[in-house]
Amino acid sequence: MTLPLEMIRRSQLRLLLLIPDYSDYLWLHDYLSRDREFEPDVIWCPDLIDCDDLIHNASFDVIIWDCVFHGGSESAFLQYLAVASNEKPVLALSAEPADERAPELLAAGADDYLCRQTLDHWNLCRTVKSLWYRGQLSESVHTQLGSAVATGFINRDLFFDRLQQSLLRAERGEYRLALLHLNIDDFRSINESFGYQNGDQLMLKLAERLRHTLRRVDSLMRVGGDELAIIVEKVENSLDVAHIIRKVVGALDEPITVGGQVIGLSASVGVATFPESGDSAENLLRRANRATFEAKREPGTSYRFYDHHLHISAGHQLRLEGDLRNALRGRELELYYQPRIDLATEEVRGVECLLRWNHPERGLVGPDEFIPVAERSGLIVPIGYWVIEQACQRLRESADLGFPGLVFAVNLSFRQFHDRKMTETIFRIIFNANVDTSLLELELTESAMMHDLDYAKRCLRELNQLGISFALDDFGTGFSSLSNLQHLPISLVKIDKSFIQELGHSADAEHIIRAIISLAHSLQISVVAEGVETEGQLEFLRDQHCDEIQGYYYARPMPWKDLVQFLRNRGQAACLQR
Repeated sequence: MTLPLEMIRRSQLRLLLLIPDYSDYLWLHDYLSRDREFEPDVIWCPDLIDCDDLIHNASFDVIIWDCVFHGGSESAFLQYLAVASNEKPVLALSAEPADERAPELLAAGADDYLCRQTLDHWNLCRTVKSLWYRGQLSESVHTQLGSAVATGFINRDLFFDRLQQSLLRAERGEYRLALLHLNIDDFRSINESFGYQNGDQLMLKLAERLRHTLRRVDSLMRVGGDELAIIVEKVENSLDVAHIIRKVVGALDEPITVGGQVIGLSASVGVATFPESGDSAENLLRRANRATFEAKREPGTSYRFYDHHLHISAGHQLRLEGDLRNALRGRELELYYQPRIDLATEEVRGVECLLRWNHPERGLVGPDEFIPVAERSGLIVPIGYWVIEQACQRLRESADLGFPGLVFAVNLSFRQFHDRKMTETIFRIIFNANVDTSLLELELTESAMMHDLDYAKRCLRELNQLGISFALDDFGTGFSSLSNLQHLPISLVKIDKSFIQELGHSADAEHIIRAIISLAHSLQISVVAEGVETEGQLEFLRDQHCDEIQGYYYARPMPWKDLVQFLRNRGQAACLQR
């Protein structure tokens, strides 16, 4: 397939340059402006602060990326670019020869690579135009596929060609590919009841709804009267497949209105993956079709994998997520509380609120298992607000029970910062609870803020003005801890338990802990040590004038009623049983 020359000439190439150095920007801009064929429109982004805003709001066709421009990890930044820019092609630049750097960067997600040392006008313009034309060709193919669905025209040859090209890319890039075959249940009855024309309209509206849930790189095609097929490229693991299935199943939840009639749908979905289920387009579609047949055995919308092991893994994730949704509605979630002890007075200074799940069949499910599921699915956002509500309720109760001044610390997930109404929601929760905001502490990690650092800073400043304090969790494990301490309203840092566990075994751990405590105190910031389990660890931290400790040496996390008893008995024993 060739791209019409008129289409290329009608559009102007728009470039986004992610390059920190101004002289490099001028150098590349000069090279690009010499080519009179396309005269590109160039947007320059010199720092990470503006990057997210430009990626989401500016219009561009190709990204030129200097490899020194990232937030700590090249591969993570390339993944971010792929998602945020809707798979726009990325040209990577670095000083190393192509044979040394290109394989690594291409595998991580870059579309092409050029070495700065050998860069010239011709090479740069040729590569940029190649990526531009490739992107326009891809969009042209997607337009044809979308047109085929929209008109109800079934072109299996076009779909097979697209699937074969996707398989070749997956083989070269050594990544997985998933094929979803979707069959509408009882479609014959829909045609008989509402007419064949309305049946086609129904498929059109369903396809449009599904298209909004997919990435630009993925393809959707009508391959039969009641069948749709979806090609999902660059699948890393079963969790990615589960995420796509979740979106497809979610799109079928809401009925579709056609010709004034509201039609409820259910479908059977078969999934086959490359390379596990086949290495050709024909084999993959046949096996996805076989999996669809197995899914038909279950009533309502259901799915099956051709590959048994992948089915088990992704199925477990989807079931766990479904159970977690019910848990939030069915009051199965509960807060446990772990005391923080003031080393100077040995009094309980505060508690960290920790989430637990009382599953009706599996019993108490640990956070290590369900928190990652909650974060991947976005459920962590409503769960996070529920935790803050519960903490405020207990904070108010603790004062009534005779324990005023007890600080309640709540963890903030990085997903909370994706919610643009986070500050407003937290304000509403604490206003309704009518609590002393100086006793509410929000714990966050550096990774929680890195998605949009400017937005995170603004949120923290606004909440800090309400009296809420902030703790930096897992301190010492991030790459920008010092800058965060300087520019964020942090009043407390928590030394990661990995350092505490090395006490007595590693001189480096001792030096790091001493440095953290000294640095924090010089900035008027308090220090809490996590994971304290032994007398030796306690004495070392006391000698270093650590402010508070938290760990099994004093108490494990406990339900509310046990915490109340713990607080009442606190003065009756010099050292509590573990």
